[in-house]
Amino acid sequence: MADPEGVGRQRRGGTSGSGPVGAARAAGGDLRTGVPARLDRLPWSSWHWRIVIGLGTVWILDGLEVTIVGNMAGRLSERGSGIAISSAQVTTWAAALYVAGACCGALYFGWLTDRLGRKRLFLVTLSVYLAATAVTALSWTAWFFFLCRFFTGFGIGGEYAAINSAIDELIPARLRGRIDLIINGSFWIGAALGAFASIALLNTALFATDVGWRLSFAIGVVLGLVILLVRRHVPESPRWLFVHGRAEEAERIVRDAERRVEAETSEPLSTPGETIVIRQRPPLGFLTVARTVLRRYPRRTVLGLALFVGQAFLYNSVTFGYAVILTTFFSVPTGDTGYYFAVIAVGNFLGPLLLGHLFDSVGRKPMIAGTYLGSGVLLFGTAYLFQRGWLDAVTMTACWTAVLFLASAGASAAYLTVSEIFPLETRALCIAFFYAVGTAIGGISGPLLFNGLVSSGTPADTTLAFCVGAALMAAAGCVEAAIGVRAERRSLESLAAPLSAVSVDREHGEPRG
Repeated sequence: MADPEGVGRQRRGGTSGSGPVGAARAAGGDLRTGVPARLDRLPWSSWHWRIVIGLGTVWILDGLEVTIVGNMAGRLSERGSGIAISSAQVTTWAAALYVAGACCGALYFGWLTDRLGRKRLFLVTLSVYLAATAVTALSWTAWFFFLCRFFTGFGIGGEYAAINSAIDELIPARLRGRIDLIINGSFWIGAALGAFASIALLNTALFATDVGWRLSFAIGVVLGLVILLVRRHVPESPRWLFVHGRAEEAERIVRDAERRVEAETSEPLSTPGETIVIRQRPPLGFLTVARTVLRRYPRRTVLGLALFVGQAFLYNSVTFGYAVILTTFFSVPTGDTGYYFAVIAVGNFLGPLLLGHLFDSVGRKPMIAGTYLGSGVLLFGTAYLFQRGWLDAVTMTACWTAVLFLASAGASAAYLTVSEIFPLETRALCIAFFYAVGTAIGGISGPLLFNGLVSSGTPADTTLAFCVGAALMAAAGCVEAAIGVRAERRSLESLAAPLSAVSVDREHGEPRG
């Protein structure tokens, strides 16, 4: 995908120098900048690829680890695994504690990300994630395994806040939708790899019962260290730098990007006309952020919660519980569940990959509503077929693949939505808040309810679990259709002006207000 815009480059005139669109003092000591507009008008380049690879690849790692854990439940519970734990404890309590840790980590690191910067935190969160994953491989008892899963989630929760805010602030507005969806959807590349890896790592003919599952975590650590090295070269968000009084650093990063683009295209960049005037202010407290979000954007708050609760319930239930469905109702051997999950994972990634560009062209509102409602309807249909006994392991997997093809694009768009419709100073914490609250409601209750119903071995109970997930997805789709925000191809500042903004001007006149 050499050119995600899907079109040839158009000729551009003008200059990319700082000039009138660089940093300048406005009236009263305020700062005027054209940094946001300059970032948004950049054509796709190697500079953007560095960002995508450095930040997006961690979702592959997350998908790899979560899927292996979901598939190793049966092996961990076997005699000789080196840890006294039941399959139900892995798929229920370990899953719930992982999600609980992610919620706590999202809130804590999200708050720090808005105060200390995107880059510093996406290095810290990955380090926490890697350390906890490495220690998990040394688990000798259930309580220690649970503790490690909590802190692994603690690190990944911080990743959601730091990475999504950085991506949206660095990627051009016209491409933000598809790139964000593909990056979030790359979780499922890791899930597919994890599914295949679990087949080999949990094969007792290759690895002893107490060795294979430990190697699973060790592999994740090695891959994570590589990602950490690459991520060190990803720049800080110029938008964040400018708002926090570090204008020279912001200008230096943008000028470097512009030089790289001009060198690659051999064409000068146009000078954007839009500027924004910033008035410096001290860091915002948590209560100030909460009041801003709830009072200024109440409809957007309802929208974010609806989208996150629906997708969190569905995905955390399936991720941690699908192997149980296969073994309980279709007698699939524990070592073979990875094959089926790999198929589902491929469908999940293809959704954002193939539909992502439509979120920028057709628009956010119709596509988000359509994917949520469509996946809900398909899941109701799957529940009906399962209850009638018309499905086997293969056809059940085919049905879930179709459901999640749509649901994956919608779920990725939930992260995109909350990261672009709130002010810059609150962006990371807003992502963290909606992720934490939505996941606490859907992500913790989902595995507990889903696995509780599925483990009963009664088809009617599993059908009920399917219907609950379908109803939540459909309800979220209806909320999007009613109050969704048309954010496609619009700058972040036009969607929600920074709280420190005095004005956003098309021309270079004096600040308004």
